[in-house]
Amino acid sequence: MTRHSFIQMSKLSNVKGRISYITSHARQENLYATYRTANNTFWSNLAKECQQEFKRSNTPGQCIEARELIIALPEVYTTFEPQQVLEDFTEDFRRRYNVECVSALHHNKRKTNYHIHLIFSERRLLAEPDIKIATRSVFYDETGKRVRTKKEITDESGKVREGCTVIPKGGIYEQHLFTVKDDRFKSEPFLDEVKRNYTDLINRHISDPEQHLKVFDPDSIYLPTKKIGKNNPKAAEIEADNAARQEWNRTADMALISGIEETKILEIKKEEIHQKASQYIKSNGWLPNLFRSIVGRAKELLQNLIRQTALPPKPVLNMDMAEFRTMQKLMIRVQDRAREIRSLQDEAPKLKAQLAEIKGIFKSKERKALETQIQQTETKISAMLEALPDILKSDGYPDVQVFMATYRKAEAVVDKYNRELAEWERKVKESRRPAEKERYAPPAKESVRDQLRRLQAEGRQQKTKHRSRDRER
Repeated sequence: MTRHSFIQMSKLSNVKGRISYITSHARQENLYATYRTANNTFWSNLAKECQQEFKRSNTPGQCIEARELIIALPEVYTTFEPQQVLEDFTEDFRRRYNVECVSALHHNKRKTNYHIHLIFSERRLLAEPDIKIATRSVFYDETGKRVRTKKEITDESGKVREGCTVIPKGGIYEQHLFTVKDDRFKSEPFLDEVKRNYTDLINRHISDPEQHLKVFDPDSIYLPTKKIGKNNPKAAEIEADNAARQEWNRTADMALISGIEETKILEIKKEEIHQKASQYIKSNGWLPNLFRSIVGRAKELLQNLIRQTALPPKPVLNMDMAEFRTMQKLMIRVQDRAREIRSLQDEAPKLKAQLAEIKGIFKSKERKALETQIQQTETKISAMLEALPDILKSDGYPDVQVFMATYRKAEAVVDKYNRELAEWERKVKESRRPAEKERYAPPAKESVRDQLRRLQAEGRQQKTKHRSRDRER
């Protein structure tokens, strides 16, 4: 299965506290590098102004002082100089969006997740502070809301109530060091852009194309898996959820190899998973167990469709084209493996039915033998499904979806060539005059070979217009 990049964005309501946490050697067990484009004064002033603006707006919820990106890096990055990696990634963001940043490069406790924390400001420093001087006394109530008269903030004895503020004439009643927030950072297109940019930057330093990461495409046949964060109390729940998603993804691979159209798989995914999950969420809220059962039912529906569609592959075209024959052999290999998996999948329910029929206290050995056989069969199915994409990777294709798309295109090229050749032979045969044969030339095999080579190269080197699993890894 293709590896996907993981880039996640979150809102920060306490930017100074978060900076202290990610950059502290005392609080981080595996901290390799830190980098700042602005000093502590910048972040203190930013937090203060964000809180002031939030108070004035009287908006419910929490004030957002800054935002944070978490960027997961492949294992090969542990061999690079940490400070240089961190500075490259941070400066790339700063150049693109012209905002100040603080970043840190970490490993998790088990050293299985090498990643960057990148905090950035949504506001920029003004060239000159915007200072407003009061031309008359200015009054604010306890909530920070500006009122018209002093009477509105005094008690019955005429004293200013506690928590209210009076700015005298000539005093500074409002001061801005920063611009307003850049709304672009709130948008989905911004996060999509960041994911593409950072995925390209990560891949730029990986020499092996087969190790390149891809941005997950939500419109693909696959379901994304979720990242399990440090000390996440729902880790077991997310792990079970990810297992269900991976089962669907493997079944989708089987469906492609079995000849089911990609559009049909997408239709099942949309109707049986997305739409049903959306309906249940609206009525019941998010229930992980319910979502897993929805994915399980969709997987069973797809498996039934695979059984019904388990037809023999199209006859091999006997043509002198080494490129297409190579692809055909690869296709036959994965289809043979798919048939083996289907055979085992058909065998498992039969064994379970046999086990259910064995009753009585004197048949414990027989039951134990069947239970072991069932467990071995299910383990073998899981291992074979997991290894299925590796057959294609050895020939340069990143996953089943890319190979099948490339194969279908190549097959169409060869079919077209066959039709042209048949038409040529028909015209030559129908022509009674020998000289007329010279008017018709058979379609050039060389041009077909060129098309096949181009399609293979595209399939093997495809960067991805589809599919993270952000969730991306």
